[in-house]
Amino acid sequence: MSIITQAIANADREARYLSRGELDAIQHFFAEGNQRLRIAAVLTSNADSIIESGSQRFWQRCPVTPSNSGNSNFRSSCLRDQGWFLRLISYAVVVGDIDPLQASGVRGVREMYLSLEIPLKNVAECIRCIKEAALELLVTEDAAEVAPYFDYLIQGLMP
Repeated sequence: MSIITQAIANADREARYLSRGELDAIQHFFAEGNQRLRIAAVLTSNADSIIESGSQRFWQRCPVTPSNSGNSNFRSSCLRDQGWFLRLISYAVVVGDIDPLQASGVRGVREMYLSLEIPLKNVAECIRCIKEAALELLVTEDAAEVAPYFDYLIQGLMP
């Protein structure tokens, strides 16, 4: 839940106005908005190259994987999923919260990969490779802002 939604929900639940601390937190959220939007713009405008670079790294590290088996359906599914994960991370960055990642049902995604017999360690490694490719495009401060969203996703995929 974003800081704004959370503050309003808490105040409404207690039938009170927003506190000075809540208003300060919201102001801080808005002050950092340009950074979040800048990061999302970099991820969005470079999505194809991030996915391509991340995929190549992944297939070098995990050459024996369904997505690298020569089956074009598996390969395109892998690339599609990587794009989906990167898009969710860009949403999380914009709202400054893990809600978009939680709402996607990371646990459900995990179960789906298990049912398809795709090793979760491979999926997690693939996300790590996308993370590396994405972070290379960002200045240190922006990379530090986005890295935890990748880490949350990676941890959510692990057993």
